[in-house]
Amino acid sequence: MTDQPGPLIIIGGHEDKKHDRVILKHVADRVRDGKLVIATVASHEPEGYFDAYKEAFGALGVTDLVELYVHERGETRDARFAELLQGAAGVFFTGGDQLRISSQIGDTPIERMVRELHERGGLIAGTSAGASVMSETMLVKGTSSESHRVGDLHMAPGLGLVPDVIIDQHFAERGRIGRLLGAVAQNPRVLGIGIDEDTAIVVEGCCFGVIGAGAVYIVDGSSVTHSNIAEARPERTLSMHDVRLHVLSAGDRFDLERRMPGEAATNREERTD
Repeated sequence: MTDQPGPLIIIGGHEDKKHDRVILKHVADRVRDGKLVIATVASHEPEGYFDAYKEAFGALGVTDLVELYVHERGETRDARFAELLQGAAGVFFTGGDQLRISSQIGDTPIERMVRELHERGGLIAGTSAGASVMSETMLVKGTSSESHRVGDLHMAPGLGLVPDVIIDQHFAERGRIGRLLGAVAQNPRVLGIGIDEDTAIVVEGCCFGVIGAGAVYIVDGSSVTHSNIAEARPERTLSMHDVRLHVLSAGDRFDLERRMPGEAATNREERTD
C-alpha cells in the first residue's frame, strides 16, 4: 500500500470471464496475491455471482477471495465486515442495481472502510451497476435506444470516488447515448462517460486509460451554446448544440482535468513550449 489513492477499474459490464479475461487479468495483476473482496451488494439475489468470479479469478491465480453482501442496511455495523475488509488489497463491486449499493452501504462503516482502502492505495473495481456507483451523481433509470425525452431520467448520489463525472454502462449495446446526453444537459459541469461491455477505464490520478474490446464515449457539455432541458415541457425531445464527443478504444488515454484525450494533451504541450 502507498500514501496515494489506489486505482479505480470501472467496467461497462459483461466482462469476459472465460477466455482472455483481459479486464479481470488487470484486476488480478493489481491485487497480486492479496485478498480481493467481491461485493455482491448490488444484487437482490446474489447467488451465483461470487462463484462465477471465484472461478474466473482462480484461473488467474487470485485465490484469496471473500464475499461481501448486505441484506439490510442495519447489518453494516456488524463487526464481521471490519474483519472481512481487514487487510484487503481490493474490492470488486458486481452488477445488479446501483441504487442498492448506495442505499445499503452509503454513509456506513462499510463505505468508510472501502474509502480508507482506496485512500491508502488499494484497488476499487466495479462492473455494470458497480461502475455507475463510482461517480458523484449516478444514472439510475432512463430510456435506452432512443433520443432523450426531457424529464425521462432518474439520478441519485453515488459513492463519488470519481469527481465531476457521470458514468453509464452497457453503453453501445443498449443504445444509451441519448440518456447520457440528457444527464450532461442537466449538469454540463460533469463529464459523461459511457463504457461498452467488456471494456473498462483504469483511473489513476487525474487520467484514465482504456482496456478491453469496446469503446468509451466522453460527452463534454462545457461548450454547449443551447439546450432546451430547462424550458421544454416533459416528453419533449432534447435539443443540445455544440456538445463535444470523444470516442476512445483500448490503449487510448484521457485527462479528466484538461478534458482532453492523452495524445491531444501532449500535442498541446508541444505547441506551447
